[in-house]
Amino acid sequence: MAKQKRPGTENPDSAPDGPDESARSVDFIRTIINEHMKTGKYAGRVNTRFPPEPNGYLHIGHAKSICLNFGIAADYHGICNLRFDDTNPSKEDQEYIDSIMEDVRWLGFDWEDRMYYASDYFEKTYELAEELIRKGLAYVCDLSAEETRQYRGTLTEPGRESPYRARSVQENLDLFRRMRAGEFPDGARVLRARIDMASPNLNMRDPIIYRILRSTHHRTGDDWCIYPMYDYAHPISDSLERITHSICTLEFEDHRPLYDWFLEKLDMYRSQQIEFARLNLSYTMMSKRRLLELVQLGIVSGWDDPRMPTIAGLRRRGYTPEAIRRFCDRIGVAKKDSMVDMALLEYHIREDLNGKAPRIMAVLDPLKVTIENYPEGQEETFEVPYHPDNPAMGSRKVPFSRTVYIERDDFMENPSPKFFRLAPGREVRLRGAYFITCTSTVKDPKTGRVTELRCTYDPATRGGDAPDGRKVKGTLHWVSASHAIPAEVRLYDRLFTVENIGGECERTGKDYKEFLNQDSLVTLTDCRIEPSAAGARPASGFQFERQGYFCMDSKDSREGALVFNRTVTLRDTWAKIARAAGDEKQPVKGTSQETKPPVLQQPSPEKQEETTIEDFAKLDLRVGRVMEAATVEGSDKMVRLMIDLGEGRLRQIFAGIRPAYPDPAVLVGRSVTVVANLRPRKMKFGTSEGMILAGGSGDTWRICTFDDGPAPGDKVS
Repeated sequence: MAKQKRPGTENPDSAPDGPDESARSVDFIRTIINEHMKTGKYAGRVNTRFPPEPNGYLHIGHAKSICLNFGIAADYHGICNLRFDDTNPSKEDQEYIDSIMEDVRWLGFDWEDRMYYASDYFEKTYELAEELIRKGLAYVCDLSAEETRQYRGTLTEPGRESPYRARSVQENLDLFRRMRAGEFPDGARVLRARIDMASPNLNMRDPIIYRILRSTHHRTGDDWCIYPMYDYAHPISDSLERITHSICTLEFEDHRPLYDWFLEKLDMYRSQQIEFARLNLSYTMMSKRRLLELVQLGIVSGWDDPRMPTIAGLRRRGYTPEAIRRFCDRIGVAKKDSMVDMALLEYHIREDLNGKAPRIMAVLDPLKVTIENYPEGQEETFEVPYHPDNPAMGSRKVPFSRTVYIERDDFMENPSPKFFRLAPGREVRLRGAYFITCTSTVKDPKTGRVTELRCTYDPATRGGDAPDGRKVKGTLHWVSASHAIPAEVRLYDRLFTVENIGGECERTGKDYKEFLNQDSLVTLTDCRIEPSAAGARPASGFQFERQGYFCMDSKDSREGALVFNRTVTLRDTWAKIARAAGDEKQPVKGTSQETKPPVLQQPSPEKQEETTIEDFAKLDLRVGRVMEAATVEGSDKMVRLMIDLGEGRLRQIFAGIRPAYPDPAVLVGRSVTVVANLRPRKMKFGTSEGMILAGGSGDTWRICTFDDGPAPGDKVS
């Protein structure tokens, strides 16, 4: 059987025996698998599965599970199955199945010939239910849904036994077979496991394992009118496929005793269920029920609306599978729920597109510029590279003429002191073309709005540089009015205005829809784009210079009516908004308020004051893993570290350790001790969100590291 491959890797047969080095001691799941490898629990075999319900489109949380399950299989040279949990036909649809297959493949993973359905096992699942009945471990119950809830008890009170619990084996077999034959109406009877109505775990209080449900199934049609519950079908499907590690999200932790109970009582292959924290992403939500509601109410255009957290929506917005995989690898897996900052996902798509997206010029809010001393009727072209740092991407010819368009906000009639773009009497550079100077404006006589700029150009500055060496502070992007392509541009932003929608709903009692961002989509219909974009294919991605990253819409764009979606801005504008809304005062450069880089100095023992254990306990010391390390421009002592503390985001910490680490990259992957509860310090090169512990003397300080074991976020004592 073929081994699972990670996207972008060579044949796994070339890898060394055993788990990849990167898989060892990385997270608690791989720690469990490493132990199984040592003990031979599954004879060195790793077989995972991704088991989506086909009742909606997959979202970014599912992407984490896909990357985890297929990634673990690849790390241990195992295999991963794709299995559809199609046990609830009333909510399932072939459209969802097709979309799930497309999403998994798009992310770069391949289940090969291992695609299964829970419905593949309906007959076997039914036979095993009869076996439970024959063993006295299941019975048919006639209680209504409301009565079943009442009999179940509470977290503090035991449940009561159903009056139908004492039915004989023969009576239960007869009733169950008649349930299958369709003799009873929907909801009239259920099959329940006979376990323990006094169990402290409510999932073990005689759970329902079959219900009557007349609904046409997408695969079996009307062959069945009874369907197994997920808690029953899940372990059986895993066992029949000989799954070794059944990786689930944390809400199934309390269901694990039931998972194990079914496999034990049915004497089946024992897969091991392992739970991890699901992905919670700020400014959005992962409830398929609520996402479906957004679609049904027309709040979004569909499951693939670029504002949705669905994989289809992210793909249409311009996200790449590489960026999503790196994001999922970066956030890792944990046992405790946390909120991951949307900015981290945006960081990864920026990083990915920065290296691969060709640059073109697009004017989103055009302002006409007439260059009066440029000859009428004359045209010329400029050879402009697609990427400033990658000559291999080639270049394109950008036409130039007497009339061009610039961005309206690149002109200010009465400029502020820090505005360096175009203004009356000011000279600026048109990117790759000429220096121009604004000489006058044309205004709408009714509104006073500027409708046109009159400018002159300096022919000697062709290409964007002056022979006499004079400099200009502003460089503007532009397009030729007679050559530019009209286009619609959709500026997408975050779907909600609050970071934690569920938390805000709980705190305020408001409906989640009250937190929708009314500006999550702004449509611009009068944009102009340079002609090199005319031949772009749907879903092609670009950087619109000085604007952000955009992609051609794969659904609505067509020849003669191009539509582009904004994938992400060039910078995190939400961070700026948050800072602007805060009360923090920025230090004035050159005054005593300006924060200086920290200097680690050796304390003088004779001047040290004693510290009590209570004072020391106030320090929150945590294990952090260095994910990025780089020198700080303009400093011969400072190193910029990006550290994972298990919070779902990376912390930026500056440390004066450069003399000891002239190449800071050697620190990447190291586990360090971080003082995690220090107030963030604003420094001239950024904000430092903590301190790492180091030892040394003079100017040479080496950080304290761990060899193995602790995970990011673990406490240090």
